[in-house]
Amino acid sequence: MTSEQIFDKCVEIYEILNDNNKETEAKRGLFYLLDEIQDKALYPPILNHLIRQFGLYPYMNQSTSILEDRFLLECFKTNIGEDEPKVLHREQSRVLKRLLSNDSLILSAPTSFGKSFIIDALIAIKKPKNILIIVPTISLLDEIRRRLVKKFYDYKIITTTQQTDLENNNIFIFSPERAVEYFLFIRKENIKLDFFIVDEFYKISKEYENERFAPLQNAILKYTNISSQRYYVCPNIDKINNKNSILCEGMEFE
Repeated sequence: MTSEQIFDKCVEIYEILNDNNKETEAKRGLFYLLDEIQDKALYPPILNHLIRQFGLYPYMNQSTSILEDRFLLECFKTNIGEDEPKVLHREQSRVLKRLLSNDSLILSAPTSFGKSFIIDALIAIKKPKNILIIVPTISLLDEIRRRLVKKFYDYKIITTTQQTDLENNNIFIFSPERAVEYFLFIRKENIKLDFFIVDEFYKISKEYENERFAPLQNAILKYTNISSQRYYVCPNIDKINNKNSILCEGMEFE
């Protein structure tokens, strides 16, 4: 696309955005435009500013942005445990801010939201001593272990119930079944959790009742009382049907 074509398309998207109740349509047009351009080096300042309007800061090209937009990008750069900070988008930053303020949240967000960035940023910034992450499958457990072990060298990563030699800082990553089994050791050692994370929390709802339903509920019930802060993650759903149960007590739906 030529610079003139990009400019005209940005103006068209701005006009759609300024029409009430058409943000979704405008965002769709923006993504079509970004897909058509492909090369981020070709983004003109007007396109970077348009991306900013949607809060999609990681998509911006800092080198071709105006000074105001470059400054904003710096503000949204966050330590996620890597050599270089990452730019979070507006909604990621909003959730992270609430977690850093000690809120306990049930987050509903699509798969592409970047929930792992929020967890990594929270660990890097807040440095909790003991963290428990419950995941639905062993393959996901191993994926998270490999991601965290590369970033957080000062934490011991524990994934099996046979690991009982703890350090000052520990990250427990368990399936629901392993979490229930390990609770006996946790209680015996009088260990408190600074942060308790549950992935795919929506599976406590009765419509998802299967062989994993009971272990997940059991694990949440056991660990809730020894956790200072909780963060439960779901895919993009409208609500938690049993949000008034003890499983969600003291938590806010985001």
